[in-house]
Amino acid sequence: MDIIQILTEEFSVRRDQAENVVALLDDGKTVPFIARYRKEMTGALDDQTIRRMALRLQALRNLEARKEEIRNAIEGKGAMTPEIAKALENAKTMTEAEDIYRPFKEKRSTRGSKARERGLAPLAEILMAQDARTVPEKAAEDFVDEEKEVPDVQAALQGAMDIIAEDIADDAKVRHAMRDLYQRFGTFVCVAADAKQESVYRDYYAFEKPVARMPGHQLLAIGRGEKEGFLKVTITTAEGLSEQTCTKPYVKNTSPCGELVRLAACDSAKRLIVPSIIREVRNALYDDACQKAIRVFASNLGQLLMQPPLKNTVTLGLDPAYRTGCKIAVVDATGKVLDTTVIYPTPPQNKTREAAQKLTALVKKHGVTAISIGNGTASRESESFVADLLPELPHKVSYMVVSEAGASVYSASELAAEEFPEFDVSLRSAVSIARRLQDPLAELVKIDPKAIGVGQYQHDMPKNDLQTALDGVVE
Repeated sequence: MDIIQILTEEFSVRRDQAENVVALLDDGKTVPFIARYRKEMTGALDDQTIRRMALRLQALRNLEARKEEIRNAIEGKGAMTPEIAKALENAKTMTEAEDIYRPFKEKRSTRGSKARERGLAPLAEILMAQDARTVPEKAAEDFVDEEKEVPDVQAALQGAMDIIAEDIADDAKVRHAMRDLYQRFGTFVCVAADAKQESVYRDYYAFEKPVARMPGHQLLAIGRGEKEGFLKVTITTAEGLSEQTCTKPYVKNTSPCGELVRLAACDSAKRLIVPSIIREVRNALYDDACQKAIRVFASNLGQLLMQPPLKNTVTLGLDPAYRTGCKIAVVDATGKVLDTTVIYPTPPQNKTREAAQKLTALVKKHGVTAISIGNGTASRESESFVADLLPELPHKVSYMVVSEAGASVYSASELAAEEFPEFDVSLRSAVSIARRLQDPLAELVKIDPKAIGVGQYQHDMPKNDLQTALDGVVE
């Protein structure tokens, strides 16, 4: 493959730009370094484009390495032909390359392999010739052999048909056509494992949608429902289309041999090809949905980290709660902790007056001008309490509700323990909430990006892909 040419076309860049990006990456330069300090070499490509090029470069090189492994394996069996070599060279995806290699793989014991061991491959060739003068039963008589576990003519013919079915299943062109059929004209069907069982997946208990129009968020929801045992999923096509895809290239006529080949092709479709193609198509759909979701996570994380800071303000962080009370931390304009306490303005204590006095005293003592309220449990009641208190304060104070996702993760981390060894875990959360309003970027980079709550289904994503994407945003 001309990897540089592929990158040039896919990213709409000049060839010299692609060459320079690849050379810089191979030289160990990081994406931020290339984007910022090698603009003259890359034509001022932005960091996101360079990062996507780096990922695509790795994928193309992995494909090239796999194709080389397949080439060596086929040559090692002495089975390489100019046609196979050309097909392998033109393979643009890992799936295409694996389809080419499929007939040469070492297989576990199958009906077809057992039939070959019994010497029925020549009979399969006779049937495949589909000579109108050939009587299949007559031809099969020569292959009946009790010692080889071929007791009668029917057993011989069945074994030959099993060989034909497996040969058709290994045909890369047939598999490509079947894959295309299910991707373009398949219907995604989802039903309940138990219709009487209540669950959050009830909307999918009788669900159908064309594969080509299946939204990613529904795929992820259905995938989780299936994993939890509430849903059963498959992909279907119009009746007879899958069988037709297998029979058309192989059945030459309606002779007795042709009829047996047709039956073998239908068996190949139903038993061997369709189940694996459905798995492949579903995996491809799920992978695509995951990649789209990861891009959304990355975008959300970027927006979250790049929220404008609130500089030069003494900030009071309020971590809401019911039973255990609202934790309070006051930090100065640099983020240094000045004071901490706990108040109980929310049920069940409802000590509103006492809480108001404590909060007012802290505002006066430290010159607080902004209050940051976490959006977790009891946030609504805490916000109402603060809003009612504002007119009574001695000077103007504003408040804002901020996301507290990941605050508990940070508060229990080694980093937080090292920074605030004298504070309780809950008070560390209040400090984090205050700093999130002051300087979101400086505070949020302390937390694993996956814990900041940047999207749905993130725990269903491929961990390495998600981590790479989110680390890229942080970097």
